[in-house]
Amino acid sequence: METTHAEPVEILLVEDDQDDIFLTKKAFEQQNVLNNLHVVRDGVDAMTFLRQEDEHADAPRPDIILLDLNLPTMDGDEVLEAIEGEPDLRTIPVVVLTSSEAEEDIVRSYELNANAYLTKPVDFEGFMGVVDSIDQFWINFVKVPEK
Repeated sequence: METTHAEPVEILLVEDDQDDIFLTKKAFEQQNVLNNLHVVRDGVDAMTFLRQEDEHADAPRPDIILLDLNLPTMDGDEVLEAIEGEPDLRTIPVVVLTSSEAEEDIVRSYELNANAYLTKPVDFEGFMGVVDSIDQFWINFVKVPEK
């Protein structure tokens, strides 16, 4: 189903696995989600992007963040903690998209105020389903505060 947004959705994908980045990009293309997908590969770069610092000084504020937990230099939990500590960032919806199905990771993510926790699919069809779910719920239905 095509998105109802007139403007492209600004999506920040925080992911270090090249294959998962490729699958996510392809799934958004196939689902016809009008978006600008920005990719950073570690938590430090994610926070630089979100704070619009250094090479990301002109970065847009994301409408949604897709966050892996297993990241180099600064993991997903640390990113969630950093976002929670900054009032200007904590209203951005964060969807944890990770390979972990561990109950402690799920609980910890919600304790750190993640808005949703999704386990990464192992195939392209699964990624298509995840992207459709994100589009239908987080992009088309959920209301978040104005930037």
